[in-house]
Amino acid sequence: MEKGQISVQTENIFPIIKKFLYSDQEIFLRELISNAVDATTKIKTLASKGEFKGEIGDTTIDIILDKEAKTLTIRDRGIGMSEAEVKKYLNQVAFSSAESFLKKYQDDAHIIGHFGLGFYSAFMVADQVEVDTKSYKKSAKAVKWICDGNPEYEIGKGERKERGTDIILHISDDSTEFLEKNRIQSLLDKYSKFLPIPIRFGTKTTTEWEGEGDDRKSKEVEEDNIINNTAPLWKKKASKLKEEDYQKFYKELYPMSQDPLFWIHLDIDFPFKLTGVLYFPKLNNNLEIQRNKIQLYSNQVYVTDDVKEIVPEFLLLLHGVIDSPDIPLNVSRSYLQSDSNVRKITSYITKKVADKLKQLYKKDKEGFESKWDDVGTFVKYGMISDEKFYKKADAFCLLKNTDGDMFLYDDYIEKIKANQTDKHERTVLLYANNEHDQHAYIESAKATGYDVLLMNNIIDNHFMQQMESKKDKITFVRVDSDTVDKLVQKDEEAISALSEKEEEKVKTLFVDSLGELRGGQIELRPLSTTDHPVLITRPEFMRRMKEMQQMQGMNLEDMPDSHNVVINTNHELIASKLLKMKSGDKKERFAKYLYDLARLNQNMLKGEQLNNFIKSSIEFLK
Repeated sequence: MEKGQISVQTENIFPIIKKFLYSDQEIFLRELISNAVDATTKIKTLASKGEFKGEIGDTTIDIILDKEAKTLTIRDRGIGMSEAEVKKYLNQVAFSSAESFLKKYQDDAHIIGHFGLGFYSAFMVADQVEVDTKSYKKSAKAVKWICDGNPEYEIGKGERKERGTDIILHISDDSTEFLEKNRIQSLLDKYSKFLPIPIRFGTKTTTEWEGEGDDRKSKEVEEDNIINNTAPLWKKKASKLKEEDYQKFYKELYPMSQDPLFWIHLDIDFPFKLTGVLYFPKLNNNLEIQRNKIQLYSNQVYVTDDVKEIVPEFLLLLHGVIDSPDIPLNVSRSYLQSDSNVRKITSYITKKVADKLKQLYKKDKEGFESKWDDVGTFVKYGMISDEKFYKKADAFCLLKNTDGDMFLYDDYIEKIKANQTDKHERTVLLYANNEHDQHAYIESAKATGYDVLLMNNIIDNHFMQQMESKKDKITFVRVDSDTVDKLVQKDEEAISALSEKEEEKVKTLFVDSLGELRGGQIELRPLSTTDHPVLITRPEFMRRMKEMQQMQGMNLEDMPDSHNVVINTNHELIASKLLKMKSGDKKERFAKYLYDLARLNQNMLKGEQLNNFIKSSIEFLK
C-alpha cells in the first residue's frame, strides 16, 4: 500500500471545507452524485466518438445505505479512473477532471462538475472516505484510495471488477442523520429529481392489480426505486408538447397547488444557453407565500430556489424551472455570482414574459380578461418595479371597473375624459377599493354619470402612484374621498335649500353633538335630495399616506382614522325635520343618530358603540 500526502497549499484545507466552503452540509450528496453523472456522461461521449468500443450497458447510478456499517455509497458505471488519474484528480485539490475533459469535448459533452472541490464536500459528513475505481481502459486495474479527512491518504489495489467508481462514505458520529433512509430520500428528491442519468435508491413496494371485475385482486411488488425523471419537460421542444404535458409537469413540481393560469416555455441558445418553463400561479391576492418557487438548475442539477439575482423581482411570484449552464456559480454551486450574462438573462426573461402576455391578450381577449384578477398582480408589480416591462405593458395592462368591464388604459381615458376632466384639465379616475363598504358612494357616482374603477389589489396604491407619475395629466381619486359633486372638481355650485342662517344653526348643532373630530372637519354641502343626509368622506392625501405607511409595517395606532362629516343641506331630514324640532336635546340626539347612521354605512361602528346605536334605534321606534 503506497502512502503519500495530498497536494494542497495548507494542511488546514479540510477544516475549511468542512466549516466554511459549503453553505449547507446536505449538499455533499448533490456534489457526489453530480460527479457520478459527469463520469457516466463522459463514457457515453467517448462511445459516441468511437473512442470507447465496449458495451456501455446499464448506467444507472446507485445510492446504497448501510446503517449498520454506518456507510453511504455512491456507485456509478461511468468512466472510472486509473491509478495515475486518482493521484492527479483526488490528490490535487481544485484540479477538476471535468475541466480538462470539457476542453476536449466541449461541443458534445454537457459536463456538470465545474469544480474540483466538489468531491471534498464528502468530508463534511464522513470521517473517512474510500474511493474504489476502475478505468474504462482495457489495461487498467482497480484502484482504492482512502483518506480520513487529513492531507494523508493511502492508495492501493481496488476491488471493482468492472469500470466505474464507488465513493464510500464512513459517516461521522455528528452526521448520523445521513444514515436515515427518509433523510437520504428527501435529499435525492430535492437535488437529483431531474438528473439526466437514472438514480436508484434501493427498491420500493408498489401495488399491482390482476383480473377483472369481482375477481380483481391486488398484490405487492418490489421494484427499483428510481428517483428521477431523466427527461424533464423543459428539455423538450415546445412544439412537441401539449397542454396536458405542462399541467402534469406542474403537478410534479407542486403536487398540492391549484392549476396554473398559463405558462411560458423558455429556450435560447445565444448569447447564452437557457431553457425552462415558468408558470403563472393563482395568487389569491397573497404575494408572500408564492415566493421562492422558481428552481434553478445547471444541466439538470438542482442549484437553488433563491433566484433573485437572475429573475426580476416581480417575476419571483412565478413558479417553475430555469436551467442554464451559463449562469456563473461560486465554488459550492449554492450562490449566484453577478456578471453580464446574469443581466442578459434577466432582460431576456422580462422580454419573454411581456411578449407572452401581449400574445395571450391579442389571441384570446376574453380568456385573458377572465384571468386578470390573478395576472393583474404580476403586471402591476412589474410596471412598478421594472422600467422595461412598464414600457411594454400598455399593450395588455387592464383597468377593471365596478361593473366588471375591462379596458386598456388609452381606451379607458377616451371613455371617461369628456365627463371626468376637472377644471385643471386633469382626467379624474375614480376608484373603489372595497365594493361592499363603498357601495353607496359608487352608486351615487354612477348616478351622476361617472365611471368607477375597482382597485382592490394589494399593490394598487403603488400602482396608482406610478401611473400618476408616468401618465400625462391624470389623477386617481377614491370614490369616498369626497361627496360626488366634488370628486371631479368643477366650477358649478349647487343651490342649498337652507339659508346662511339656517346652515349656521345646523353646523353648530352637529359640532355640539359630535364634539371635536380627530383629524377631520364638519362641512355643509347642497347635495342631491337622493343622497344620504350625512356622509363620511376620507381625504385622499391623508388616507393614501396612512395606507402606504401601513404597507411598510409602521405602527399607526395613534394616527386617527381621519374623516370628514358632510351634511346634505338638501335632504328633507336636515332641511325639514331637524330644523323644526323644538327640543334642543332632541335635536342633538337626532344629529348624533344621523352621524351614526353614516358611520354604520362605513363599518365604523363596533362593539359598545354599535350596541348603543341599536339601543337608540329601538328607542326611536318606540
